[in-house]
Amino acid sequence: QVQVVESGGGAVQAGGSLKLSCGVSGYGYGGRCVAWFRQAPGKEREGVAVISFGGDAIYYADSEKGRFTISRSQDNAKNTVYLQMNSLKSEDTAMYYCAAHGRTWAPCGLDGSPYTYWGQGTQVTVSS
Repeated sequence: QVQVVESGGGAVQAGGSLKLSCGVSGYGYGGRCVAWFRQAPGKEREGVAVISFGGDAIYYADSEKGRFTISRSQDNAKNTVYLQMNSLKSEDTAMYYCAAHGRTWAPCGLDGSPYTYWGQGTQVTVSS
C-alpha cells in the first residue's frame, strides 16, 4: 500500500516562502506521478503542481508558474516530493494535499480524480 505524508505547512506573511515536503513510500510507490493540490475554505480543490516519477515531466497551474517549484528526490525506499513556494499571496492560503497517482507510468496531470493515494494535508496560511 502506498503511503503519502505531507509536512512543512505553517503561517507566513505575504511575500514570504514555505517549502512543503511529501514522503511517498510503501509497496508499489515507484513509477507514479505525484501532485500537490490545495483547497481553500468554500472553494473547490485545485491542482497546483505535478511531477513524474523520474522528474522529467513537470506541470504547474497557471497561477503558480514562476512562484512555485516542484522537485523530487529518492532516498532508500522513500521518495520525497517538495513544493517550494515563493512570493506567497493571501490567496495561497489553503490546505495543501499531496497525492500519488493510482496507476504506475501514467501521464501526469492536475486533475485529481486519477490520484488514489492522498496525504492528510498540511495547512498554509498567508497573512497580508
